[in-house]
Order: sequence, then structure tokens, then C-alpha cells
Amino acid sequence: MIKDMILNLEHDISRDNARDYAIALAGALNAHLAGIAFVDGTTNLVSLVAELSSVQTADLLTAEQEVARNSIERYEAAVNGRRLSIEHQLVTQSFVGASTRFSAMARCYDLSVIMQSGNENCFNNDKIIESTLFDSGRPVLVVPYIQTGDFKLDRLVCCWDGSRAAARAINDAIPLLKRSTVVELLIVATGRTVDDEMDRGVDISSHLGRHGIKAEVEITRAEDIDVADVIMSRVDDLSADMIIMGGYGHSRLRELMLGGVTRSVLGTMTVPVLMSH
Repeated sequence: MIKDMILNLEHDISRDNARDYAIALAGALNAHLAGIAFVDGTTNLVSLVAELSSVQTADLLTAEQEVARNSIERYEAAVNGRRLSIEHQLVTQSFVGASTRFSAMARCYDLSVIMQSGNENCFNNDKIIESTLFDSGRPVLVVPYIQTGDFKLDRLVCCWDGSRAAARAINDAIPLLKRSTVVELLIVATGRTVDDEMDRGVDISSHLGRHGIKAEVEITRAEDIDVADVIMSRVDDLSADMIIMGGYGHSRLRELMLGGVTRSVLGTMTVPVLMSH
């Protein structure tokens, strides 16, 4: 069951759609929601490098705190009138960094909600997403910065490759899968035989069936096509509402140097993605 969630509150009002999605999800699950607003941790570093006076440093910190408080006020206003259990925290950062602090806090919640990194001047959340995936021991729900429309869990696509991370993600998502009308187990075949892929799909489908979840297996070939492109194409064809997948099946370094399905999906996602590691 998902009984509590933690949300990284965005400073920019244009990125509040992740907040709205988290509120809707918490309401659907009757889950407690904690909104966390971070004060930018660069103030002390800037003051050291630029040799700012104590007054100038204090002014910078005050301005940053005001921006963070505004995000909390918007959060409380968005929840106003709903029967929803919430809390909020204003976290002033030091050199530890928001990603480390958030991932540590996330260990005490069932699910983290973080917005996808945006384009151009939007805040970069990749470090928070990666740190929370690797270090929290909890699943992470990444909401696309283009998220629009009503919250839905009608059609969910589960990416299955038989890996530990994929198994963890699907089991973490069971509370969501039980609320879905259509659950598809998507297997992207990249060279193995179809029979082997089908066998693995049947096994995990049977597991979900014992949880009362009916899942259909879909096998798609991708010898000469990027796996992330295949996933996103299938999501579009099915008009899916969410992707469930294992995150960072390889090491951080290999994903950084060579790319990977996780990084590609995080860069091209059009629907929320629940990831586990």
C-alpha cells in the first residue's frame, strides 16, 4: 500500500503541475503528502567565492527563503478544501545538497514525486531523481514538465525485461496497477528469441494475476530501434497514463558515459514514470 508520499516542491510557478499531480494521486490513494521546499544551497559558496559581505549574503538567503516559502504557500492553497493529510517543510541547505537531503528524507515515505528536468532555464532535477532512485530504497514517480489534463490511472504500461529493477518497480506499483483498467507488460525484444521473452512475460503476468491484476503481454522487436523510442511509441499508441519501469539497470558511470534506457526515457517522457532501482 502507498500510505504516504514526499514531493519536491518547485520554486517556479510554471512547474506546479507536478505538485497538482501529486495532490491528485495522494487523494486517490488516501495517502499523506509531505511537500518539501529547498532553499538554494549555493548562497554560502557564492559568498565565499565572491567575498560578499555578511549583509549581502543575508540578503541573498532572505530572497531565496522567500521564493521557497512562496512555493509552500501555493502548495497549501492547492490543497485547501480537500480532505487530504499534508505537511510541509522548508529546508535550508548547506553544502550537503538538496539531492542528498531529499533522498534521505524519502526513506521514510512510500513514494517520492519529483518533476522531470525541463528545457533551457528550468531547474535541473536529474541529480535529485538519480540520488533518490539509488539511495532512498523507495520508488520514484517522475512527472513530465509537459504534464497536462486530469489525473488518470486507466492504462498503465509496465516495462518488463526480467531484471531485478523491473521486478522491484512492478511490485512497488501494485497499488496503482490494481486501480487500472488496462495493464500491459511491454517486452522490448533486442535479440533473444520470442519464446524466451514470452515465457518471462507469462511468469510475471501470472504473479500479477495472483494479486488480482489482469495483465496482457506485448512483445515488440527493437533490433535497430532505440528501446526508449519503442517504449514511448507504445505509450502513445495505447494512450497510456503512466509507465512503470526499472531505473538505472547499469551503474551510474555506464549510464552517464553510454546513455541508457533510463536516461533516454527521462529525457523524452510524455507521461508520468514510476521507477525503482
